[in-house]
Amino acid sequence: MVATVLSVANATKRFGGLVAVNNLSFEVNRNEVMGIIGPNGSGKTTMMNLISGALRMSEGSISLEGRFISALKANQINRRGISRTFQMVRVLPGLSVAENCIAGMAFGPRRMWGDEARYEAGRLLERVGLAKHEALPVGSLTYIDQKRLELARALAADPKLLLLDEWLAGLNPTELQEGIELIRSLREDGITIILVEHVMDAIRMLCDRCVVMAAGSKIAEGTPDDVLANPEVIKVYIGEDV
Repeated sequence: MVATVLSVANATKRFGGLVAVNNLSFEVNRNEVMGIIGPNGSGKTTMMNLISGALRMSEGSISLEGRFISALKANQINRRGISRTFQMVRVLPGLSVAENCIAGMAFGPRRMWGDEARYEAGRLLERVGLAKHEALPVGSLTYIDQKRLELARALAADPKLLLLDEWLAGLNPTELQEGIELIRSLREDGITIILVEHVMDAIRMLCDRCVVMAAGSKIAEGTPDDVLANPEVIKVYIGEDV
């Protein structure tokens, strides 16, 4: 039997007279990679903010493994098992690479300290391609390595559901392939993933299903091949009739 990890029901977010997310519903199953795609300004990141608790919904509900999380604060949602990366990388500039990773352990369901935390940080940093960078200041990292660090910090909270907001953006072809393989390995370890992405090759290679958004609403849902062949989806991307 397929188990539902996340259920979004009639999610709506208004900013004054602007409806950024409009009556959106979908479910994400355990060990699935779900893509949320759509043109710029379609509400994808707002939806990620609603799931993670960075924003409160105007209407609707969100449940994680059958328990409502809509009214919880972001740190409480993180402790329940949802971690994320951001479209614009957010690292803690006053800390070392290892300390940034350890900071993520303070909010997860299993808190670690001391030698155990340092060991776990080293393991996660190696996993994302930052082996032997533990002692470096964050300011010495390239932009791509800061993205790797942000992912390691999200993983440090031991998430059931990982939200990746354009994590693959800006990677060169070699880094992109490495990133795709890394996301696959996370899935193999049992992490369910929601992926907001504009790199369609990655969507096709990674996602089981996609939700397509336009102007805050869902206009299609299905496999990547099905939704990317949908005339309405093609229209919102290229701006003309097909």
